Amino acid sequence: MAELYEELGLTADEYRDILRVLGREPNKVELGMYSLMWSEHCSYKSSKMVLSQLPTRASYVLQGPGENAGVIDIGGGLAVVFKMESHNHPSAVEPYQGAATGIGGIVRDIFTMGARPIACLDPLRFGDPSKARTRYLLSGVVAGIAGYGNCLGIPTVGGDIYFEPCYDENPLVNVMCIGIMPKERLTRGVASGVGNAVVLIGNRTGRDGIGGASILASQEFDEKSQEKRPSVQVGDPFTEKLLIEACLELLDKGLLVGLQDLGAAGLSCACSETAARGGVGMKVWLERVPLREEMEPFEIMISESQERMLAVVEPRHLEEVLEVCRRWGLNAVVVGEVTEGDLLEVFWYGEKVAEVPASTLATGPVYDRPAERPAYLDEVWAVDLESLDHPSDYGRVLLDLAGSPNLCDRRWVYEQYDHMVQLNTVVYPGSDAAVLRIKGTSKALAVSCDGNSRYVYLDPYLGTQIAVAEAARNVVAAGGVPMALTNCLNFGSPERPDIFWQFKEAVRGLAEAARFLELPVVSGNVSFYNESFGAAVYPTPVVGMVGLIGNLAHRRTMGFPGEGLLVVLLGETLPELGGSEYLKVVHGLVAGRPPALDLDREKRTQTTCIEAIRRGIVRSAHDCSEGGLAVALLECCCAGGMGASLRVDTEIAPHAWLFSESQSRFVVTLAAEDLEAMQELAGSREVPVVVLGRTGGDRLVVNDWIDLEIASMKEAREGALERLLSGETA
Repeated sequence: MAELYEELGLTADEYRDILRVLGREPNKVELGMYSLMWSEHCSYKSSKMVLSQLPTRASYVLQGPGENAGVIDIGGGLAVVFKMESHNHPSAVEPYQGAATGIGGIVRDIFTMGARPIACLDPLRFGDPSKARTRYLLSGVVAGIAGYGNCLGIPTVGGDIYFEPCYDENPLVNVMCIGIMPKERLTRGVASGVGNAVVLIGNRTGRDGIGGASILASQEFDEKSQEKRPSVQVGDPFTEKLLIEACLELLDKGLLVGLQDLGAAGLSCACSETAARGGVGMKVWLERVPLREEMEPFEIMISESQERMLAVVEPRHLEEVLEVCRRWGLNAVVVGEVTEGDLLEVFWYGEKVAEVPASTLATGPVYDRPAERPAYLDEVWAVDLESLDHPSDYGRVLLDLAGSPNLCDRRWVYEQYDHMVQLNTVVYPGSDAAVLRIKGTSKALAVSCDGNSRYVYLDPYLGTQIAVAEAARNVVAAGGVPMALTNCLNFGSPERPDIFWQFKEAVRGLAEAARFLELPVVSGNVSFYNESFGAAVYPTPVVGMVGLIGNLAHRRTMGFPGEGLLVVLLGETLPELGGSEYLKVVHGLVAGRPPALDLDREKRTQTTCIEAIRRGIVRSAHDCSEGGLAVALLECCCAGGMGASLRVDTEIAPHAWLFSESQSRFVVTLAAEDLEAMQELAGSREVPVVVLGRTGGDRLVVNDWIDLEIASMKEAREGALERLLSGETA
């Protein structure tokens, strides 16, 4: 077995641990199960210890990390379920199916908990858009998300896309799903009740998922990666739709003890995790598993074929469960039984082919990896940004920024998604946050995801704090009160001390920002080994935020809503160009330190903005982030079809005032008669209020620096992505 354990990705120390646990040599089936369950993707062996510092509790948290998804109570007997996952490596090998099955997997995580999925978001990261491979990957990923999500009837309502050369070979495809349910329907992936049946529901098992996410996501890419194309799972959204309806009906009728999806590691994971959570054992009969082709026990136990669920059912409900599944046209077969003790026993036509303690599969090793500050930080921090030439034409710079890969309009992407199905979407993609009505109530959800990896590359601790703050600001700008977050932490190899230092610093920043802003981390995912040919991607933590709008009438968008309104800046602009889009687009630099973040000021500014929205003072609101104030103002003009004339008096240089990415800022509009109320409200929290000018006309005018027609700004921004992807511009 020595050669096989190395081939399966286990270390010599891990193999010795398996020998110790079993008291003997494992056979091929057992070794395959341990190799997947102890992989980085399934066991979190390098990240467990670091993640333990995250704040996960609040009075309204019904389920935190450790289950398929996080759950929060939003009142009125309702709960929201949400989580973010990654499908990076499969998407690099086969972009359509990698992205499609990423959607399928995250949707299963949601309805497994008892919730109906109501929306998806897709934070994506790709390489240089002028390269043919980037265009191939992007078109395949977007088509996969659209093809699967649209067929399911689940709207994709938000997300983001960043382009950086570090993602050329290793794109990041993160997916987030949100569901809603009566809170009494909360279901966990727990096996209990000795003698209860274990039922496999859904698709047949095949070889398409062998060595899929769990193996691909636990190694870096090299020239052999393209040979692994057959290991990427193949999605079937029509079967998934049937699974959603059948499982929710079974839960509505109270027929299930526990429910677990089969994702990474397939049956090995579903059986061992449900048994371990319940403190029980399980017998599994593999000859009963419906197959697409002739397979051996080793393959059946590790296949990651999609659209499969494992249900634990009391014998008295078994026939009714099978009947519900038949009515929905789904395979449903009793493949196992809950037993006393801790053993997971696997049989093949009467022969026992595996016998392992379930808890040892589900727990796995824990590592405290060496961490060392990367040397590149001294170099990028030492760049003298003060000595850079100032632009002579600020309007031209603004148009260049508006048409740049990271700031241009994403319409080409999100118009391929059905973002209106289910009729919950009130604020569509393209605003700070999507807004989803909660039917039967006056409430709504505001949802957003954020993560500027350039900031994190320049300062992992600060950059991750900014990701938390910006995701929350986006929710606030939409009129919501941030409640909780999920995350997807994308990094290179944890075996490299410089990468693991980035990871530890990022999680430290995430923990401190979430704790200070009182935002529990209820779910998440870690994706390591995002490397190609020895080069790692930027450290990329992505934060997904869910907020509650108590009254749908309080929702806001970024567009200037009418003429004659005051344009007001909440917050302060400082000359902070480190890591900015201006620095990259105009000067070709990724250098300096990210803008400073004062969490106390951030909290006060967010509280001021949301209170002003609730009182009806603020008519529109927009978070000021990448590209600075100038880009935020351009976006407000384009979204509302309304210009503005602004006259500002500032002590900092014009290019810094226009393009600095200082944190804790909102651009808001309000009627002149509400200015005093705004000043009083902000003053009580020591939040700066600066009147910039008024809305009106068809131009954006800022001093004598910028004078642009809305039409020219829209032209620069709205068709840019298509031009980039067609190769018209670099």
